[in-house]
Amino acid sequence: MPHAFDFTASPFDCLDDAERRVVSDSVDIAYYREGETLLDPGIEPACLFVLIKGRVTQFEGDEQVAQYAAGDSFDGRSLVAGRASGRFVAAEEVVTYQLAKAAVKALISRNATFGALLFSDLSIKLGALAQRHSQREMQALARARVAEAYLRPAHEIDGAASVVDAAQRMQSGRTSSVLVRDGAGTGERLGIFTNTGLQRAVADGRSLDTLPVRDFTSFALVTVTPRTPLFDALAAMIQHQVHRLVVVDGTRIVGLLEQLDLMSFLSNHSYLITAQIVQAQDLQALRTQAERIGRLVDLLWRGGTRVGQIGRLVQALNSKLFERTWQLVAPAALQRESCLFVMGSEGRGEQLLKTDQDNGLVLRDDASTPDAEVEAACARFSAALRDFGYPDCPGNIMVSNAAWRRRASDFAATVRRWLLQPDPEGLMSLAIFIDAQAVAGNASLLAKLRAEIDTLVAADDALLGRFAAAIDLFPGATGGWWNRLLLGEGDRQALDVKKAGIFPIVHGVRSLALREHLDVTGTLARLEGLVAAGRLGAELAASLGDSLHVLMQLKLKAGLAELEAGKPVSGGVQTDRLSSLERDLLKDALGVVKRFKALVRHQFHLESV
Repeated sequence: MPHAFDFTASPFDCLDDAERRVVSDSVDIAYYREGETLLDPGIEPACLFVLIKGRVTQFEGDEQVAQYAAGDSFDGRSLVAGRASGRFVAAEEVVTYQLAKAAVKALISRNATFGALLFSDLSIKLGALAQRHSQREMQALARARVAEAYLRPAHEIDGAASVVDAAQRMQSGRTSSVLVRDGAGTGERLGIFTNTGLQRAVADGRSLDTLPVRDFTSFALVTVTPRTPLFDALAAMIQHQVHRLVVVDGTRIVGLLEQLDLMSFLSNHSYLITAQIVQAQDLQALRTQAERIGRLVDLLWRGGTRVGQIGRLVQALNSKLFERTWQLVAPAALQRESCLFVMGSEGRGEQLLKTDQDNGLVLRDDASTPDAEVEAACARFSAALRDFGYPDCPGNIMVSNAAWRRRASDFAATVRRWLLQPDPEGLMSLAIFIDAQAVAGNASLLAKLRAEIDTLVAADDALLGRFAAAIDLFPGATGGWWNRLLLGEGDRQALDVKKAGIFPIVHGVRSLALREHLDVTGTLARLEGLVAAGRLGAELAASLGDSLHVLMQLKLKAGLAELEAGKPVSGGVQTDRLSSLERDLLKDALGVVKRFKALVRHQFHLESV
């Protein structure tokens, strides 16, 4: 081999010793002058190019669609297809390996991961990467399902049975709970009787053998299926503040997933954080837990947990943190007659690190709390979150801003104004508000406002078009981004992946979901709903979900690096620090974004908006 080939770069890092010898025996080095063409459209490639030095630009027609730098390889797809689909031109002097086509085909036939990373689409590449890391403990954990954990048998008792009968059943079954099936009243219902219910019965003071167990049973069951990811089960426990979940498969009860059994799988401290949040008696105690949430994100990320699962867990933990904070700073009457909600990435469950506060408050029209007390409580809440590390929103979308704390009728009028007299600021406020998620108080107040949007949007295609048009809010964010992937040491700049990719995916999906009246806030949940409604192809939906997670992953990695260096999180990704694999995934993800934006423009006829 004419030069020390770098086997640490993707996709060559997945080769074994024998496969590496195939490369060593079949590779050569070539030189190209600036402006010289390496491949022309329609030409059958004779080799795979692996750049040692310089940059190569890929064109489709006159449009620049990709750029490659040292460590990058191309064009695997052309090798498989038998002809090049684009033109590859040296943007400067280029030195490159040329790996013979026969050797590449031999490697693909021997090593499926190599083939997937070389020429497949984004979803298959990510699947191959997950397969490569399948032996890592947290990666296996991320794929684990409820069925893989230990499920305790479910013992049932009739609701008319006494508390003594229930306690005896718990003792004989060596369990801390029994399911209660009750036919009294209108229709049959299923609940759970636990040690907590037993304590309440004892405190009641009456004879336990005369008390029907139904009176001390919780009928608000939280259920999961055997196929539910364990991280989702953990998030459900945190969200509903329960110690066990009922596992159901259709109408059949499979068993119970207990907190301790789940914790034997999940070796993180999220439950301890939750318990200490709920028990916190002052803001300083909550500040400590807010810091621990950040450390947990770092732990999970370094352990290989997928960003989507981290996001759902962070959403559940933050929700408890914000709820307890509100309980400590707001008068009890205000808590009862209002709904505190979060918006944006926090509302969608896609926030990973502490970013801008996006929150609001809606009060009942007949709320008795004086305006001055409401203002003071909201100011204390915003200040507390600021102290916890959540910076103020640059757009002042916070409860401390009177525009984002209103009585229900006033808020409804504001929402109608956003809808019926839209301007750029109003449409952006609407987009943020559509992702709202209640975290404390009377959630029905927020639900009524969301219903107002659904009703008004139903008969206004022009409004939907104006709303969807925000997908092009950052036209320069992706312009020339291929060049920004390959900046030298003296010309470093960050790619804003939120503007370039995350926002177009999130807002495009949000617009489609609004048109279909989907009552969910997460981007993945909206994608699933759009597929179920026949409004989006399953393959495109999967690619959009994968692309969103690739971009979130790059943003998280960059943010954690900034925090480790003692810098604030900027949201930018230094593209010159990406590995060749990360650059490849980024190119694929932004390619999906480009196609999706074209689809959204077509669906909403944005050329006429």
